[in-house]
Amino acid sequence: MLPSLHARHRGVARRRPLLRLAALSVVAGSIAAACSSGESALEIDSGADPVQSTGAQGGTTGTAVDDTGSLEDTALASTTTVAPLADFPACPTDALAAATTGPIEITFWHGMNDVLEDSLIELTDAYNASQDKVKVTLQNQTGYDAAIDKFIQSSADSRPDMIQFPEYSLQTFAQSDTLIPIGACVESSGFDTSAFLDRAIDAYTFQGVQWAMPFNVSNPVLYYLRPKFEAAGLDADVAPLTLEDMRATSQQIVDSGAATYGWVLDSGPNSGGGWFLEQWFARAGEPYADNDNGRSAPATQVLFDSASGVELMTFVQDMINDELAVSIGDNSGGQDTYLKLIDPAADGAMTIGTSAALGGVLAAIDSGLAPGLTGADVGVGPMPGPSPEPGVNLGGASLWIVDGKGDEKTAASWDYITYLITAEAQSQWASQTGYVPVRSDALDIEPLLTTYAQDSRFRVAYDQMVAAVDGDTSLAPVLGPQREVRVATANATAAIFNGADVASTLAATVAQANALIASYNQRN
Repeated sequence: MLPSLHARHRGVARRRPLLRLAALSVVAGSIAAACSSGESALEIDSGADPVQSTGAQGGTTGTAVDDTGSLEDTALASTTTVAPLADFPACPTDALAAATTGPIEITFWHGMNDVLEDSLIELTDAYNASQDKVKVTLQNQTGYDAAIDKFIQSSADSRPDMIQFPEYSLQTFAQSDTLIPIGACVESSGFDTSAFLDRAIDAYTFQGVQWAMPFNVSNPVLYYLRPKFEAAGLDADVAPLTLEDMRATSQQIVDSGAATYGWVLDSGPNSGGGWFLEQWFARAGEPYADNDNGRSAPATQVLFDSASGVELMTFVQDMINDELAVSIGDNSGGQDTYLKLIDPAADGAMTIGTSAALGGVLAAIDSGLAPGLTGADVGVGPMPGPSPEPGVNLGGASLWIVDGKGDEKTAASWDYITYLITAEAQSQWASQTGYVPVRSDALDIEPLLTTYAQDSRFRVAYDQMVAAVDGDTSLAPVLGPQREVRVATANATAAIFNGADVASTLAATVAQANALIASYNQRN
């Protein structure tokens, strides 16, 4: 375990959506351009004003494109006031019962693929068949970022009735003035959330308002190949729990020749280059950002260039330098780390990935992807981190209702949401995919009851999510430009994995992130 990290572990007024979404579009576009061009976003987007053509910081006006394509100059204000639900769009959940024509057709944009999409289709087909008031049409946007970009760039009329957004977009869309807070639907309908995991609800609450309904909840877990543990003389039933355990386990695997590398890493924004860094800080009881990770008030700065951050990234860099670990890069397809475990030329034994991949990983192995291996050869353990106690922040995505679609569509969207989060639906969803059920009573019914009893690998993500992470870091950081900050940290992580000086790289990245946050906060 990292000594210093372990020691620390012990111890609104309504805004104009046109301006907000136009600003988001420019920032997202600049980051995407940087990535696709091969340029570093750290170099070309250093916190300059994303909506002013001059690129100057500190201005109080901006230019936005409205939904008709016209330009508007708008004065920008900021507030940290916690607003009551009455200040936000209402959610008339009784409008569905009052509807005289039907079914009410709604469109849901999602980012699920492969076996995850298959499971969502199955649930949606069952919902459509269960009643005749609502008909849901699924539209796959291929991923979370694609859904975000399309929503930002769409006119009000062309946006869907419902959308799935990831956890790193919470503040962005809570402040976009384009969505209805789920808290208003809960209040309007008298919906009972007592069976829900408190952390799942809290994760999607911003400034006292629940904006989204948690649905596909995930967290990082350790994947490893049991035969390689056995070949190295390790107990395949005991996964490494701390980062020091990861080093010791990797050393034994490499020394024995069971695999070329112990640990396969990546530097993707929503995995090894961004999300995992947030998770490790939480595990160490260290704030990732000020103001209680942006939960008690909007964050103004990130803190990952602390002594703990330098120690953490130096530890990982040393494992790469000592050839106990290997990085495969940004892992843009999400599969490269798993494929490296079965690389016949230079293989690995362990990797960290989202629990949501579990169903797909087992299906791929059982399909014959790796000759000689079956799904039973895949081990799953808690995410190793800088403390001996397991615990993670919630990740994944949630369900949002789009404003301006009319009372009947709003009520229909809410009805569909309440189906997806029933104990029965969550039991099926978690059993098929590896996602964590958002309510505890889903564990008491089939098929999840049997799945957890017969295959403990599916329960690892649930157990480590309900394990306590101490203090203010029990909830993930909330940053307005969190997506862009993760791109910056991913670039920094890639550089560190390639040998860059850790302290100066983190310091430069913090400066970049803080400029992005300052620019965002000025507009909100």
